[in-house]
Amino acid sequence: MVFENQYEKQRIEKSTILKSLGKNPYGHNIKKDTTTQDFLKTYAYLKEEETKRDEDKVHAVAGRIKFLRHMGKAAFAKIEDENGLLQIYFSRDEIGADWFKEVKKLIEVGDIICVSGFPFVTKTGELSLHVKSLELATKSITPLPEKFHGLTDIELRYRKRYLDMIMNKEVRETFKLRSKIVSSIRHFFEDRGFLEVETPMMHPIAGGANAKPFVTFHNSLGVERFLRIAPELYLKRLVVGGFESVFEINRNFRNEGMDLTHNPEFTMIEFYWAYHNYHDLMELTQELFDTLLEKLKLPKKINFGDMVIDFSKPFRKISFKESLIQIGEVPENILDNREEIIEFLTKKDVEVDKNLPLGKLFEELFDEFVEEKLIDPTYIIDYPIEISPLARRNEDNPEIAERFELFIAGREVANGFNELNDPLDQYERFLKQIEAKNAGDDEACEMDEDYVKALGYGLPPTAGEGLGIDRLVMLLANEQSIRDVILFPAMKPISCGTKEKNV
Repeated sequence: MVFENQYEKQRIEKSTILKSLGKNPYGHNIKKDTTTQDFLKTYAYLKEEETKRDEDKVHAVAGRIKFLRHMGKAAFAKIEDENGLLQIYFSRDEIGADWFKEVKKLIEVGDIICVSGFPFVTKTGELSLHVKSLELATKSITPLPEKFHGLTDIELRYRKRYLDMIMNKEVRETFKLRSKIVSSIRHFFEDRGFLEVETPMMHPIAGGANAKPFVTFHNSLGVERFLRIAPELYLKRLVVGGFESVFEINRNFRNEGMDLTHNPEFTMIEFYWAYHNYHDLMELTQELFDTLLEKLKLPKKINFGDMVIDFSKPFRKISFKESLIQIGEVPENILDNREEIIEFLTKKDVEVDKNLPLGKLFEELFDEFVEEKLIDPTYIIDYPIEISPLARRNEDNPEIAERFELFIAGREVANGFNELNDPLDQYERFLKQIEAKNAGDDEACEMDEDYVKALGYGLPPTAGEGLGIDRLVMLLANEQSIRDVILFPAMKPISCGTKEKNV
């Protein structure tokens, strides 16, 4: 039985009694005509009026009971809807002696009710609703957590997000902010002529990024499919097809570890812009941040944990190699020598695979000595071509890619580059990725011959970028864990035979 503790059994019994009285504990067609917030705003003036009430203004408000105190023939309660809390007052004389008697016995904290009445101000100065009628909307079977301690178990909060939102208003506010951020991003790109599109979630080939995929099986086709790592190769097919500026906001899936900044399914925006380059993308991205801060009414300097992030200046730009030297304090004279880099990492107590190619060793250096130091918005540009399989080579220096990554608060937020549109070069790079995969790199890209064929028809000069929505929300909401900005984050299963904790 799902509901088995004594308090739940007592509430089930009360639900049965309500039914016997002709009161449906799970009613329907129950209407409200205002929110708690609008009610409080509309009648705030009564606090300054002599009468302190307006019996001609009758409204229906609905919400969950969060506090209830009976006082003989009357009661005060606080109900909460999506927007906030409202105090209500009801009495035996107003709602009827018989119904008041049953309410006193059968309705309690956690239940959802709809009340109709007029605004008034109590003797203590609190704007409240004087109830003329009270209707039960939903009987709560499971009691809410004890109010003074609330819901503090962080794992339980993630597993039972619905309960987390009932008990913690600030959680609801975080996800309202997330919705505003996504909406603002969508409008930002639409206003600049970008077309929003949708591309497949199940791919025949795992491609578009270096990551380990989730594998599924399509029964009708009799083939394996991969939950998409990234939409990149499909979006660029659309540019080949004639759409010159496209974007997609949607989920990606990567079968990797979970930590404060990683969840196996996550949200990104990817956008592609023909006849523009990666410098244009960097300017557009700073413009996006400026627009978001303005729309969300956030200051140019925001707090993130114990950091202060400064968005008031142009974002810093520094090359990948110079970041290793200037920020990571890696000796410049070792950067062309694999053995010396391995020796340097070993002396710094960094475990490293001695078979890694030079580009991967650069990544190790960057991850260990640079990334966490990039607090204010910083573009790291001109990555090694070896770790940029889909980016265009720099014409002056073919060893580097025309690519950037944006770092804020010590973590990557965006990745963009000039797209490789030479089909022969792309084919050769896919072959090298296959070699890497055969050598044990299970995150290397697969060969996608259809994509190479698409490039054969001609991809115009194009720049593309991916920006992580979850990490962006973390930053703007000052949340330290990605689980705090994903409504239902991935969780380790509860072991067989183990019951969930009682709240």
